Amino acid sequence: MISSPIKRVSALASDYTRGRFGADGKIGVVLKEVPDLTLYQVAAWPDNLATVSAKTAEATGVEAAPGPGRAVWKGNHVLLRVEPLKFWITGIFIPQLPSTEGTVLDLSHSRTHVRVIGPQAQIMLNRYLPLDLRNQSFVPGSVASTAFHHVGITLWRSEVGFELFLPRGFALSLWGLLRQSAAQFGYEVA
Repeated sequence: MISSPIKRVSALASDYTRGRFGADGKIGVVLKEVPDLTLYQVAAWPDNLATVSAKTAEATGVEAAPGPGRAVWKGNHVLLRVEPLKFWITGIFIPQLPSTEGTVLDLSHSRTHVRVIGPQAQIMLNRYLPLDLRNQSFVPGSVASTAFHHVGITLWRSEVGFELFLPRGFALSLWGLLRQSAAQFGYEVA
């Protein structure tokens, strides 16, 4: 018997209505779920950080792995340094590492990826995130593990805007808070 691939269902499916909302048609914030997240965590053992860094950079097609709290990307392949010995890689399948170098964990189904852009995105997010998100402080390529309404999330500032990686079990409630807060600026769900 041939089994079919597992069909992924969005954690936001029950409350994901595309359209424009609030503030008399003005759009200050755009919210978008980035579907079909491919996310791998690569953890290096301390003595093998250089080797694993080189392998993750090669796998994503970038020149070098980033330092802690930074990200690099090439096309849809993104390499985020979420902790001193841990990387997150999106957009590609990552081959296994020898157990003597580190370990790889598929986090694809455990997170929901939400993109927040627009002229009021930074102000809106700063109502929830205890970070300095100003352009000179949290520049494109910055990565942080932070709390959003008492829930641990990972935030990356891409060239496009703010990329939030929300734990799947809390994604729907955090999505509701984003929509509620964005209403005062006028928002679009893309």
